[in-house]
Amino acid sequence: MIFSALHTVVANAIALGMVIFLHEFGHYLACRKLGVRVERFAFGFGTELLGFTGREGTRFSLCAIPFGGFVKPAGEDPVEGGPEPKPDEYFGQSWNRRLIIVYAGPAMNYVLAFCLYTGLIWGRGLPEPTKAAVIGNIVIGFPADKAGIQIGDRVLSFDGRSLTGWEDLASSIHRSAGKEVLLGIERESKPLDLKVTPRKDEAGEKGLIGIMPKAEYRPVGPFGAMYEATRLCWLQTQQTVTTIAGKIWKRERPDLAGPVGIFQMVARAARSGWEDFIFLIGFISVAIGFFNLLPLPMLDGGHGAFYFWEGIRGHRLSASVQEKANTVGLALLLSLLVFATYNDFLRIRSQRAAKSPKPAAEQRK
Repeated sequence: MIFSALHTVVANAIALGMVIFLHEFGHYLACRKLGVRVERFAFGFGTELLGFTGREGTRFSLCAIPFGGFVKPAGEDPVEGGPEPKPDEYFGQSWNRRLIIVYAGPAMNYVLAFCLYTGLIWGRGLPEPTKAAVIGNIVIGFPADKAGIQIGDRVLSFDGRSLTGWEDLASSIHRSAGKEVLLGIERESKPLDLKVTPRKDEAGEKGLIGIMPKAEYRPVGPFGAMYEATRLCWLQTQQTVTTIAGKIWKRERPDLAGPVGIFQMVARAARSGWEDFIFLIGFISVAIGFFNLLPLPMLDGGHGAFYFWEGIRGHRLSASVQEKANTVGLALLLSLLVFATYNDFLRIRSQRAAKSPKPAAEQRK
C-alpha cells in the first residue's frame, strides 16, 4: 500500500512537474529573448527547498510542493498612476511583445507533446489495431471505465451473442447507444459478465463506451513520426474543441477529470508501462496548453485577450477593470475545479461499485 502510494506520487510529480516546468520555461525563455528581466523562476509552490540567484538577478527556486511553478517578470504588477515602466520590465514592452510572452507557455506545452509523440512513434512505430476484441486502452470517465472493464480484457460476447472480432464489437456498441448491454469477458482465463450502457457520441448517432483495441506497431521513419506527432496534437485539440462545443450546445454536463482523476490516470499509465506513461504526459501537455489558451481571466489566454484589446483600442484596460475580471476568472476556475473534483468522486464511486464483478457462472444463477 505504501509503495503504491509512493509510486503514484512520484509518477505524478514527474508527469505534472515536466509539463508545468516547461510551460513556465516557455514564459521565462520569451522574457529573456525579449529583454525582460525575470525576478524569480520557481518550480513548485510553498517553502523554498533549494535556490540560487543567477548573474542576471533571477532567483531560481525548487519549492516543497512539486505540482506547479511560476515565473515573475519585473514590473508585472504596475501601480496605476505610478512611475513609467522601465524598458526591461514587463509592462515596459509593447502589447504584441507581451502577447509573445504569455503565449510562449502554451506553445511550449505543444512543443513538449510534439517531441514526446515523435520519439514515441519513431521508437515504437505507428499503432495498427488487431482483429481480436482485446481491450488495449480505456478512456477514463467513459462507460467502460465506470463498468470496471480493464486493459487486456478479451470480449467474447455481446448480449449473449458470440463476437467474431473487434469490428463486430465496435459495430454492436455503435448500434446500442443508451441501451444497457451485457458483455461476456475473459480476464486472466476467467469468464466475467459486465453490464455497460454506451453513451451517445457528439452527433447523437453512435454509442461509445471509451475503449480502444490492442494494437500492433508498424515502423515509421523520423519524418513520418514528426508528421504523425503533429497530426496527433492537432486531432487532440480539434477533438477537445468539438467536445466542449457539443456539450455547451446540448447543455450537457461535461465529463471533466479533476486533480483526483488526473492522479489516477497518471498512476495507471505509469503501472502500464513507460510508453503509455510518455504518451499520457504528451496528452496532458496538450490539454494544459489548450486550456491556457482559453480567453478566460487569470489564464494566459485571458491576458492575451487584454493585450489584443490594448492593440485595437490603443490603450490598456484600467487596473480596476482587470482586477474585477481576474476576480470573476478566479471564481470560474475555482468552480470548475470543484465541479471536476466532484466528477472524480462520482467516477470513483461508480468504479468501486463495479470493481469486483461476480463470475459469469454465478451471475446466471
